[in-house]
Amino acid sequence: MGDVYPVVRGAVVQAASVFLDREATTEKACSLIRRAGSDGARIVAFPEGFIPAHPVWFHFHPGTGAIATRLSTELFKNAVTIPGPEVDRLAEAAREAGTYVVMGLCEKAPHTFGTMYNTQLFLGPDGSVLGKHQKLVPTVGERLVHRPGGPESFGAVATEFGPISGLMCGENSNPLAVFALTAENTRVHVMAWPNHFPKISVPMAEIALTMAKAFAQMSKAFVLSAAGVVDDRMRAMLSDRPEDQEFLQRADVSGGSVIVGPDMRILAGPLDGVTEDILYADLDLEVGVKMKLRHDLAGHYNRPDVFRLLVNRRAAPLLETFAAAEPELALEVPPALVLEPGSSGLLAAPETD
Repeated sequence: MGDVYPVVRGAVVQAASVFLDREATTEKACSLIRRAGSDGARIVAFPEGFIPAHPVWFHFHPGTGAIATRLSTELFKNAVTIPGPEVDRLAEAAREAGTYVVMGLCEKAPHTFGTMYNTQLFLGPDGSVLGKHQKLVPTVGERLVHRPGGPESFGAVATEFGPISGLMCGENSNPLAVFALTAENTRVHVMAWPNHFPKISVPMAEIALTMAKAFAQMSKAFVLSAAGVVDDRMRAMLSDRPEDQEFLQRADVSGGSVIVGPDMRILAGPLDGVTEDILYADLDLEVGVKMKLRHDLAGHYNRPDVFRLLVNRRAAPLLETFAAAEPELALEVPPALVLEPGSSGLLAAPETD
């Protein structure tokens, strides 16, 4: 009979946060997790920064201005600590739904007054915290509120059906990150995207679809690409300028959630930029076997004698303390080795009889 590779139902959530409201967004997320679980999903992917919001206000307001500062302060006040009560509620929902969850959130470092990370949290179907990935390099306006992620947070997470991985937004176009996760044999990869891209960009849905197909082609993994959208509450809180409101009403600047197979076939979606919904697809993991037989970039289709990648996962602590040194024992120095003031610095030769 041989080995059996299961079919796993994947789900991608496309939704808007309850903007800058941690508790309400957590409850919305839990409801979506339970809904996906009731529809048979075994892994559920959420957008970037879903709880409590992604800092997209920097597309409209100067980072040091009054409006951006106020919204950034609200982001910190509503950010999530890991572990913490919001994580407990999400874990309970994952356990009730019997599904793995990859949740995008703004993580707050405990006991700080300002340090935040852009994080994907991995939960198991038993409610356990399997790990987290902190965005290694914040992008554009994120740099004003997010610290670069720790190297120890990078890598795939083990599940009952093989490794799964996650990256956020621009990270998905980092060739070294893609190769490293491919080398860890990721079978399902979660791409997380914000509510929208800035005005100068190609539409987010177009970029997300391109990245999803590219990652699938290189890794031979299934890609669950989850994007956020904008709702009325978010529009009202972001800006009252007519040109900004017109931009935020456009369907081509948000959304684009999609599920792509290892053969680059679109299995579900993409969703338009105004719809809140859940996409589903049955992921036949054996398709990954068929594709890697012809083209495994981290296996037989690579040359480690030519190309090798170093990944550092050693955390660099911000503060290290050391105990006071023990008093040194006084050593008696032979007189012949003592330097006299004004000497040349050469040691005198010991006298002989």
